[in-house]
Amino acid sequence: MTTGGERAVLRLPVLRALLAQGLAAALMVVLVYLLALLPWRLSLFSVALLQGILAAAIGWRLGLSRWWLWINLAFLPALLLAQRADLPAWLFLLGFVLLLLVNWNSLREQVPLYLSGRKAQQRLQQCLSEREPTLRFVDLGCGTAGMLLQLARQFPRGQFVGVETAPLLFVLAWLRCLFQENCSIRYRSLWRTDLSEFDVVYCFLSPVPMPQLWFKAQAEMRAGSWLVSNTFEIPGAPADRLFEVNEGRQTVLFLWQMKGAVIR
Repeated sequence: MTTGGERAVLRLPVLRALLAQGLAAALMVVLVYLLALLPWRLSLFSVALLQGILAAAIGWRLGLSRWWLWINLAFLPALLLAQRADLPAWLFLLGFVLLLLVNWNSLREQVPLYLSGRKAQQRLQQCLSEREPTLRFVDLGCGTAGMLLQLARQFPRGQFVGVETAPLLFVLAWLRCLFQENCSIRYRSLWRTDLSEFDVVYCFLSPVPMPQLWFKAQAEMRAGSWLVSNTFEIPGAPADRLFEVNEGRQTVLFLWQMKGAVIR
């Protein structure tokens, strides 16, 4: 039986990935031992590849996003290939730093990198088409800003803002939106973003910050403005509208219209 503290720790994707790696390694030790009792032998690379497949499968069962599964799959085979290629040690340090710069929010706020898919974007376009053309939109944790940039192009009279604190993601998003006049990227925590500026607030976070985000939204957002969450609900606050997505881990867009305004 896990304690509340253990459950909170396991919400961190990087720790779930490490757990998946450890469990897969333990299973492979047992498998290699059993095969040693038979006239079967596996090459070292085959063992590493099977361990990666097991780690990816366990990570999937632990709820890791798709790109984490690829990391789990490739981790041990990549280490083995790197060792055989006699690569310099600084490459491993560089890889760790890049991973840290991408997953900064996973460590600080338990918000992993989730990228909104094509179907979610289409549903969001459907939502935004009901608003005034001059709407102000913010994406809390915009990642690489792929969806934000497409929406800015789709609604040229609107103003689109992305906030991001993972350093590498911020730089990529800022560069992508540099020449889109109605789209800007801010290096800012979602908790330091004034939601009263916006007509639509969009997020694709994790279950952890949703109760606190609801409290912030109720305190700051104007009557009639929309809070839209991809996949993750707010406990005790039923959504006013639902838009089906069903694309990988993304299931539903939940929409709340603030302060009891009537939904069209």
